[in-house]
Amino acid sequence: MRLGPHLHRIGNDIVAAYLVDTEGGVTVIDTGLPGHWDEFIAELRAMGRSLDDVRGAVLTHGDSDHIGFAEKLRREVGVPVFVHSLDAERARGGSKPKTAMGSVRVFPLLQFALYGLRKRGWRPKYLSQVAEVADGDILALPGSPRVIALPGHSPGSIAVHVPVADAVFVGDALTTRHVLTGVSGIQPAPFTDDPVAALDSLGRLAGVEASWVLPGHGAPWRGNPGDLQKLARRAKEQHPHQKK
Repeated sequence: MRLGPHLHRIGNDIVAAYLVDTEGGVTVIDTGLPGHWDEFIAELRAMGRSLDDVRGAVLTHGDSDHIGFAEKLRREVGVPVFVHSLDAERARGGSKPKTAMGSVRVFPLLQFALYGLRKRGWRPKYLSQVAEVADGDILALPGSPRVIALPGHSPGSIAVHVPVADAVFVGDALTTRHVLTGVSGIQPAPFTDDPVAALDSLGRLAGVEASWVLPGHGAPWRGNPGDLQKLARRAKEQHPHQKK
């Protein structure tokens, strides 16, 4: 799906990944689930691109529904995969803390589970090698993506700001569709390691110049990134049992 002149999305509102398209090639932001590979190839073809044009993949964090086809891309095409140093071990298959689920509605939960099965989420392909990044890094990739540390959902969660795409990719720092309840709108994401830190981190997006805010789960959102913390806090107050 083409969102803008330099911006494409694959997947859907349950699990999404993104492509930044510039004259210098393609940067992938998150890689969804393993079964998104065919959609990825089809989207490249629709863009008039091929795997030869992909220069790198940047992961907003190391969870299994974001690392998707990253190892396939790295191993078979030689594309480097970038992840924050604090999530590098998670992306390699390391342990992660158990988090409370909070509120659940049966139909959205089934949608999430069945979509994950269909896209082979039950067989995550962990990374065997990653290129580690840190807060403030500007990567030598198409679009010159800038790393903004947003610890909370995981220790190494990041946002990725790409000015040419007029977009900031936020991974699971927030969600616009809660995968366990189906509630839409800006809100904290479930399965978050440290919900308090995650909300605090959203303040770091104040001043980011972007019209698109692109989460890993939920519809793309258009607005001021500086409003996200306020909106997420309000949602938490309205739905206190969804905070984790």
